[in-house]
Amino acid sequence: MPRRRRNPWTSPSEILLWLLFVAMLFPAAFAGWAVGHYTSLGKPPATVVRTVTVGSTQAATTTSATTTTAATTAATTTSSSASGNAAAGKAVFASAGCAACHTFQPAGATGTIGPNLDTAPAADAKLDNNMSLAAFVKESIVSPDAYIPKGYPKGVMPSTFGSQLSSTQLNDLVAFIVSGASGS
Repeated sequence: MPRRRRNPWTSPSEILLWLLFVAMLFPAAFAGWAVGHYTSLGKPPATVVRTVTVGSTQAATTTSATTTTAATTAATTTSSSASGNAAAGKAVFASAGCAACHTFQPAGATGTIGPNLDTAPAADAKLDNNMSLAAFVKESIVSPDAYIPKGYPKGVMPSTFGSQLSSTQLNDLVAFIVSGASGS
């Protein structure tokens, strides 16, 4: 019987090393998967930070009116939805990138980073010193950290919309959100 010729490219130690590598690969892959999926246990999904860049075609201007207190803002914005155009506000909602973070059925938006604008503004306005809905929505856009809804971290909503949007755009956006929010 002729002697079987050995393959010079494989040796028993090389086969053993490959088997060891494969045997260790599966636990390492499982550990990586588990760490990636379970590091956010106990935290709401909104704590995932996503950066949204929104461009503005208007120059940012700062006036003394933008530095009003929350109480003054609440007092002066109660009639802002009446002066805004909800149809024009829908275009502002789209161009400002609101849909990337908020769910809002009238705009066809399904974002999950920020509060659901179909229901949250009315409930949060009541929790925030029983504020009028229009005043609360405007304050939330101009000074987003003035009231932080439960389950959302501070600083996620950009605080630049108050200076990026003109007063007309701001009033139109408030009118659009108020017209579509349930409980208004």
